[in-house]
Amino acid sequence: MRTFGFGDVWFILQAAQWTVLLSLIAFIGGAIGGLAIALSRTSGNVVLVRLSTAFTQVFQGTPLLMQLFLAFFGAPILGFEVSPWLAASIALILNTSAFLGEIWRGCIQAIPKGQWEAAYALGLNYVPRMRLVVLPQAWKIALPPTVGYLVQVLKGTSLAAIIGFTEITRAGQIINNATFQPLIVFSVVGAIYFALCWPLSLLAGRMERQLKLATTR
Repeated sequence: MRTFGFGDVWFILQAAQWTVLLSLIAFIGGAIGGLAIALSRTSGNVVLVRLSTAFTQVFQGTPLLMQLFLAFFGAPILGFEVSPWLAASIALILNTSAFLGEIWRGCIQAIPKGQWEAAYALGLNYVPRMRLVVLPQAWKIALPPTVGYLVQVLKGTSLAAIIGFTEITRAGQIINNATFQPLIVFSVVGAIYFALCWPLSLLAGRMERQLKLATTR
C-alpha cells in the first residue's frame, strides 16, 4: 500500500484520453446509426418502421451494462474473440444509435405539417424532400438535445471499466487498489468527469436558449 500522489493523478488524466476517444467513436458511430433509425422510423415503410422500432425498444429497454456484457462475453461463445476496446465500442455505438435515433425522430416529426405539404406540392420525392426541406429544419431543433446527450455518452463510458477497458473509472479502480484511499481517488475521478461534461452541459443549455429566442421572434 502506498500514498496517493501526483503520479496517480497523471495516470488518471492519461486514461481520460481513452474516455474521450471512446466517447467520440460511440457518438460518431451512433450518429450514423441514429440517422438511419430516425429516417427508417419516419419513412412510412412498414418493414423499416417495425425493424427500427424493435431495435430502439431493445436497446432503450435494456441496461447498457448488460449490453457491454453481451458484447464482451457473448462474442467468444459465437466464436469471435473481441478486445475490451472493440466490445465497448460496439455496445456504446448500438446504444447511442437507439437514443439518438429516437431524439432525431422526434425532431423530424416536429417539423410543421405545412413544410411536408409544400415539399409534396413541389413534387419532391423522399430523398430530396428530406435533404432539402425537412432535415435542415430538424437539425436546428436537434442540436441542443444532441449535444446534451453527448454528456450521457461520456458518462456512460465509465461502465466499460467492468469489462476491463482502462478509461477514467478503471484507472481510478487501479489506483484505489494500490493506495486504499477511495475518497481521494474517486474525488479526482469525479472532478475529471465534471471538467469534461460541464462545458458540454453549458453549450447544450446555451443552444436551447438560442433556439427558444429564435422561435419566439
